[in-house]
Amino acid sequence: MTEVKSHEFDGFLQRSAAQYRLFLIYGPDRGLVSERAGLVAGKSGVALDDPFSVTRLDVADLQGDPGRLIDEANAIGLFGGEKLIWVRGAANEKVLVDSLQLLSQNPLVGSTVIIEAGDLKKGSGLRRIAESSKNLVAIPCYADDARALNALIDNELAAEGLRISADARQQLLEFLGGDRIASRNEVRKLALYCRDAGTIEVRHVLEIIGDASAISTDDAIDAILSGDTEGFLAAMHKVSSSKTPIFLVLQGCLKQLQLLDVMRAEMDERRVPAAQVVQTLGRHLHFKRKPVIEKALRAWSGPAIAREMNRIQSAILQTRQRQALEDSIAIHMLLSTTLQSARRN
Repeated sequence: MTEVKSHEFDGFLQRSAAQYRLFLIYGPDRGLVSERAGLVAGKSGVALDDPFSVTRLDVADLQGDPGRLIDEANAIGLFGGEKLIWVRGAANEKVLVDSLQLLSQNPLVGSTVIIEAGDLKKGSGLRRIAESSKNLVAIPCYADDARALNALIDNELAAEGLRISADARQQLLEFLGGDRIASRNEVRKLALYCRDAGTIEVRHVLEIIGDASAISTDDAIDAILSGDTEGFLAAMHKVSSSKTPIFLVLQGCLKQLQLLDVMRAEMDERRVPAAQVVQTLGRHLHFKRKPVIEKALRAWSGPAIAREMNRIQSAILQTRQRQALEDSIAIHMLLSTTLQSARRN
């Protein structure tokens, strides 16, 4: 297997990507998966706007036609030349596992296959094939850490000839993470707003991205985790009234679930109570919020938290793809999570 670590991706893309034809790109950061799939597709040598050379499939397209991916990969293009088959929305479906098993056994000729998947656990079918095949490149995509986010900020601002103060950078980092596309779009929005400013200051970040209205945002997230529908709607009204982007509540909810995921894993592995985990891993939490987190830890299992994170990741990606519906998508997703919490509590 060729596995490309996050810090190796840029070098791999420039030096080696064109040498391979079969790619599995997966991870919880749907935006990063989508972004990297697009960059790999750009190295395939296929014109991405040519409908005769590019075949885009959803996993649902394969369910009723198990042999389609194999047929597409081995078919000769209508006008000859290279082909690209791009599969999205994979989640370890058997039909895809079986097809990938066959494709990985021999090098492809004349076709490149890219598969975008969500978070795949170690030992799952798709990852198991990737680990045993020399013809397949696996590219895991996890949420950006501080180093990656700083690099993203630097690259986007440098392209516009802008600098950013240390305080403004720290404030901006608080709003980013969880989804690469969402983070990149926020930085680009800031760069556009500050095009003639020279140096970005804290006030610029707060003016264009919003101060996240911390109290109202935390109230909304706590209501979501508590399953308090009325409290959620009241908090969202405050968020809307303060002109805080509703997207920030969606992003904040994802970050809170990511923390819950770490805490729940600690509970399950070490057999310790929720209160102890919150004291050790939640020191930065406001004391008023700790009972809410403890209750959520007892109510949500590890797999349930993972499923909800995937759903919110998908919603975040949808808000970036359909910005006119951003608020509607975010509120619908957050209300759904609130109702899930109510049932569990």
